[in-house]
Formats: sequence, C-alpha cells, structure tokens
Amino acid sequence: MTKKQILPRRVAVALTAALLCVLAVLLAEVARAPEPTEPAATLPPNRYAPGDFYYRGDFLACSAGETVTGIDVSYHQGEIDWHQVKDAGVEFVMIRLGNRGTVSGSLGTDIRARENLAGARAAGLKVGAYFYSQAVTMAEAKEEAALALEILDGFPLDLPLAYDWEREQRTQQVDRRTLTDCTLAFCGAVEAAGYRPMVYFNSYQAMELLYLEELTGCPWWLAMYDLTTEFPYRMDMWQYTCTGTVPGIAGSVDVNLLFPDGLVDAFRPD
Repeated sequence: MTKKQILPRRVAVALTAALLCVLAVLLAEVARAPEPTEPAATLPPNRYAPGDFYYRGDFLACSAGETVTGIDVSYHQGEIDWHQVKDAGVEFVMIRLGNRGTVSGSLGTDIRARENLAGARAAGLKVGAYFYSQAVTMAEAKEEAALALEILDGFPLDLPLAYDWEREQRTQQVDRRTLTDCTLAFCGAVEAAGYRPMVYFNSYQAMELLYLEELTGCPWWLAMYDLTTEFPYRMDMWQYTCTGTVPGIAGSVDVNLLFPDGLVDAFRPD
C-alpha cells in the first residue's frame, strides 16, 4: 500500500471521529432541553358559527344569542338626524373623538365630536367613543388618550372608549411589541380616568401585529366585512360592514353588532 493510499484513509478516519463527537454533543444538548410548555394564556374562542347570522330587515341579527345593532361615525357622516337613526332600529353609536394624521402625525379633534355626543345622547342612543391612532411610541399613545379624555371632558359614556390604531403610511414600520405596548398605554390611561377601554382591530392586526394574550382584559372590537366571521377568537363587537345605510345619515356608515358578554349590560334596565 503506498503513502498516497494511506493518507486519504487516515483523513477519513479523523473526520469520522470528529463528526461522531459533534453528534454526541448535539444529542446531549437535546437531552438537556426542557419539554415544550403550554402557552401562558389561552385566548377566548369565537363561539359563533357563520350560520348564526342573518339579515333581519336592514341589519344583521344573530340566532345564537342576544345582540344589539349600532353604528360608528365621524365628521365624514356630516350632520346626523339622530332621532331618525334611533327610529330606524339603531341602539348605540361609537363616536370618533379625534385622530392623529396618517402622514404628519399631528393631533386633531373631530369637528363633530361634541355635536355627535350630545345629539346621540339626546335621541336616547347608548354612546361610546373611539380615537383614531397613528401612534408609533407609547408616549404618543398616551398623548392620544389625553386628547380623547380632554374632548370628553367628563361626558359619561355607556360603552367603552376604543383605541382604533390602523396601519397607514406613518405606521408601516411599527412592530408587534411596539403596537401592543402602545395599546396597553392608551387603555391604561383611559381606565385610570374612569372609562372602560376597548381595542379595535382587523383580523390581520389581531393575528400578526398584536399580542392578544396581553389584551384579554379589554373588550375587542373586530372589523371584518364578511358574514362568515371566521375570526377564531372572542368578539365583543363586530363591525361587519362599512357600506351600511341608515335613515338620518347621508351616504354610507359603518354598522356593528354588540355581543352579550359584558358590554350588553349597558342596554339592560338599572
């Protein structure tokens, strides 16, 4: 056997021994690894099936439980005849208080916020509110909450004050941790002021941009324009269309269903 034949064999033996050592180390690490654990929190499931929903007249209804029909409005709806809205079968309204600009980031008050609050209450509707957020930091979320509370100026709400964060030009780079922290900051400020906070989101935000397990203490308001409602988790309020029509409002309006868990108490007699 020549040296040219012996050298490759020695190299092969050495490589094999080295690989066996590496494999032994890896197997030892696997043996020491902890067993997988269950998630820290189990998210409450959506207990409604697609077949539970049907149209009764102009509005969606649910055969599987008590629901209440409502709308959400801003200055885009113009001047509203709230008595006509009430007579049409709408029982509650979520009113936009203000917003942060989608490009500039400047804060503003909805020019019809106070008018809508007063008009809806005078017509006998239950009233909640929301703020359109473009926060990219917790400090901005707290600033938005402060403005919302300033606009309310102690106005008593029947329903929560919702955090309506949406992905626009200004918020494209906000990650999951940041958005969850902003949401918690807004909701914490609202709760500290004596109002009940709420979180508004679409299904993408819920599944990809929020740690929902950290937000189970707040009601959830889902935007999903599809009657199949295949969202897997709890819905406290469902914005099921943005093209609804209601007497007393010129043009289209968002229409919502409020579900019984907790929030519907506002509609029961004292």
